Amino acid sequence: MRRPDGLLNHNVLGEDKGPQDACGVFGVWAPGEEVAKLTFYGLYALQHRGTESAGIATSDGERILVYKDMGLVSQVFTEGDLATLKGNLAIGHCRYSTTGSSTWVNAQPTLRPTKYGTLALAHNGNLTNTGDLAELVQKLEASYTRGATTDTEIMTALIALQDSKNVEASALTVLPQLEGAFSLVFMDEHTLYAARDRHGVRPLVLGKLETGWVVASESAGLDIVGAAFVREIEPGEFISIDANGVRSQRWAEAQPKGCLFEYVYLARPDTTIAGSGIHRTRVAIGAQLAKEQPAEADLVIPVPESGTPAAIGYAKESGIPFGMGLVKNSYVGRTFIQPSQTIRQLGIRLKLNPLREIIEGKRIVVVDDSIVRGNTQRAIVRMLREAGAREIHVRISSPPVKWPCYYGIDFASRAELIANGLDVEEIRRSIGADSLGYVSLEGLISSTKVPSERLCSACFTGEYPIRIPEDLSEGKMRLEITEAHGH
Repeated sequence: MRRPDGLLNHNVLGEDKGPQDACGVFGVWAPGEEVAKLTFYGLYALQHRGTESAGIATSDGERILVYKDMGLVSQVFTEGDLATLKGNLAIGHCRYSTTGSSTWVNAQPTLRPTKYGTLALAHNGNLTNTGDLAELVQKLEASYTRGATTDTEIMTALIALQDSKNVEASALTVLPQLEGAFSLVFMDEHTLYAARDRHGVRPLVLGKLETGWVVASESAGLDIVGAAFVREIEPGEFISIDANGVRSQRWAEAQPKGCLFEYVYLARPDTTIAGSGIHRTRVAIGAQLAKEQPAEADLVIPVPESGTPAAIGYAKESGIPFGMGLVKNSYVGRTFIQPSQTIRQLGIRLKLNPLREIIEGKRIVVVDDSIVRGNTQRAIVRMLREAGAREIHVRISSPPVKWPCYYGIDFASRAELIANGLDVEEIRRSIGADSLGYVSLEGLISSTKVPSERLCSACFTGEYPIRIPEDLSEGKMRLEITEAHGH
């Protein structure tokens, strides 16, 4: 492990970030393979789910090694680093913080000794009863002091402190006590484990290698390492993978409430969820958007890349030509370099730039996945007008985001969500567009082909399927952070 200095990872676009997922998780059991490299590439495919830190734990059957740091997967690991992580099984994690601060101590996987070996754990999601769980840990270990400030650290401690015969028995004792959203991968020296909350809010899939098995947040994480998709891990399911193969147990009855926003934005377009390809689903959402929110225009352009599939669907359904009117700089992401005030003032231009010859003099439909604060859309509309667009019609492939997420997406607080305080016409005036239209919730859900009762749409409706405690403030998870660690 390295860099215990609490360096933050800055977004070069400053404060105007879109919705971020909590994390990506990956696990592999494959004796004879370079499991650290497989995990590295798996995390590389899941990088979009978390860009603040990355880590890998491996076991050679006798001990577990963990290597983690702040930054992108490609920044954290070198060829030499991966060569030191030898073993037969591994888990990996890329993180975007939704609970706990963005510091090295909160990077995952977490590691903890137990009476039957060592436990390493990585987590995607958010628990909603963290305070109660912390009290349970305190009862089990009176000397317990929280080093990290994440629900992941508390889960690791709870499992490690159980008076059980092994990790599997301990996990099956702890899982029913967890409330909220979680997709877990964890391991001891010999076995890879995975578990999903009873609602299946965040995705988790199982894949098969010639020499072993893989677990990943998305099927795209299987593809990159050549693993064949087997199935989704079911809500309320617990699996163990070792030399005896894959064993599955139910720790809770499934009550599916998959995240609707995965279909809109979070998942990669080449991922499959609930049997449907995400790209195809987003094209269908765009077509539905064109039916519900038509516009008289000369060109449909996406906000790349998240708006591209929906823009394709909108153009096809409306008969308006599709074009790439905005060019994205793919190399602008997260960096350790704090942007200067001058660079901040450039704002979205660091990431997107208009193609004047494509848009000048035209009536433009601009398709994006969501509006959170409105800053990005305001800047895009301004850029397009400066580049000569005659009219700008903004179309959004999700309903207005009015409520925060407590299950693993870092939206703005409710006070910051532009749709919480303004109606559609007021938002249109705020971003400076000639017209603004959102797809309806019914239209979005119908495009996914998943029954509404099996989806969580709380960020659009405020109807939360998992109980939310009263001590959550302004849509953010608040954890007690000790001054001893300077957070």
